[in-house]
Amino acid sequence: MGWTFDYLIVGAGFSGLTMAERLTTQAGATCLVVDKRAHIGGNAYDHYDDQGVLLHAYGPHYFRTNSPLIHEYLSHFTEWHPVDYKILAWTDGTYWPFPINLNTFEQFIGRTSTPEEMTATLETWRVPVETPENSEEVILSQVGRELYEKFFEGYTLKQWRRHPHDLDASVCGRIPVRTNRDDRYLTEKFQALPAAGYTRLFERMVAACGGRVKILLNTDYREVIPHIAYQRMIYSGPVDEYFDFSEGRLPYRSLRFEAESFSPEQLIAREPISGKQGFWQPAMQVNFPNDHDYTRIVEIKHATGQLCENTTIVREYPEDFGPGREAYYPIPAPDSSAIYARYKERADADPRTSFLGRLATYRYYNMDQVVALALAEFENIRHGKK
Repeated sequence: MGWTFDYLIVGAGFSGLTMAERLTTQAGATCLVVDKRAHIGGNAYDHYDDQGVLLHAYGPHYFRTNSPLIHEYLSHFTEWHPVDYKILAWTDGTYWPFPINLNTFEQFIGRTSTPEEMTATLETWRVPVETPENSEEVILSQVGRELYEKFFEGYTLKQWRRHPHDLDASVCGRIPVRTNRDDRYLTEKFQALPAAGYTRLFERMVAACGGRVKILLNTDYREVIPHIAYQRMIYSGPVDEYFDFSEGRLPYRSLRFEAESFSPEQLIAREPISGKQGFWQPAMQVNFPNDHDYTRIVEIKHATGQLCENTTIVREYPEDFGPGREAYYPIPAPDSSAIYARYKERADADPRTSFLGRLATYRYYNMDQVVALALAEFENIRHGKK
C-alpha cells in the first residue's frame, strides 16, 4: 500500500467515526479507518431486511442523553425521531410493566394503590443491605426477594451466565425502580432515534470528513500496519487482543439474533395480543426473565415509527464468547476487573495509542457516553495532552 496517514483508527463505530470526523474537520488530519466488518457503524449499524423493515442488526440501540453537547454534536448529522422507550416483561403467563413502577405494583397486589403505599410496602419487603456490593444485593435492598426472583434473577442468569451475586452492583443497578406511574425504560431528558437510521447518521459523518479519510472494511488492522505509516492509533477493539492476551483473556458475553417476519394477514390475527394493528407484540421490547432460552424479543418498528403493514421481530439469545462470535458485553465482575486493571496499566503507558469504547476500556458505556469520551479525547490530542 505505502500509504501515510496522521491517524490509524481501528473500528468504524461511534468512537472511531467521531474521532475521524473531529480530526479531519477540526485538525486537518488524515485518517485511515479500518474495520473487520463489512459495514460502518459498529454495533449501532441498522439496515432494511428483505421485507423492508428497518432493523438494528446487533440488538436495539435506544439513544438517549442528558448532555446538550452530545445532542448538538450528533444533530449535525441527523434529524431525530422522538421516542418514549417502553418495555414489558413476560412472566407468570402475563405481561408486566417494566421497570418496576406503580403500575407493576398494582398488578402485583391486584388492586389500585398509591405511591405512598408502594413506598411503605417496599420498605417491608426490602432486605436490609447497608452497602450493596453486588447485583443481587442491589435489587434485594430495593424491592425484596419475590420481585427480584420474578424479574431479575432468571434474566441475569441467562444474560450473563453468572448469578447476580457474582456481578458488580452496576449491572442490575442500572435499572430504576419507581413509585410513580413513569413506565419509561429510560429517564434521560433527550430520548430519540436518528430519523433516517443510525447508518445514515454514520454515512453523513464520513461524508463530512471529505477526502481526508479512507475506510477499509472487511480488514484486520494488523494486516494493514506493515504497509502504512501513521503517527497515532485510535483503538476501539478488545483491549486484551491489542496486547496479544498477555495478561490473560478478558471474559465477554456474545449474542445470537433470530429474526422472524410477519405479513399483514398474520398480524391481524395477533391484534388481540399486540393491541394495535400492524404489530406482533404490545411493546418494542418484551423481556423473558423466566421463560424460553432467549432474554427478549424486540420489535423495533414500535420505536422507529416506520409505516409499513408488515413487521419483523428479533429474538435475542445470549451466548458464550468464543471463536467466530462477537464480543458484545464486558462482564462487570471482580475477576474480570482484576484482569482489566493490568491491561489498563499497559494502555495508560502506551504513548501512541488512544483506547476508546466499550471493548477497549472494558466498560458498559451507553452511546452518548462513547461519543463524549471520543470528543474529550480529541480535545486532549488537539491541545497536546496526548
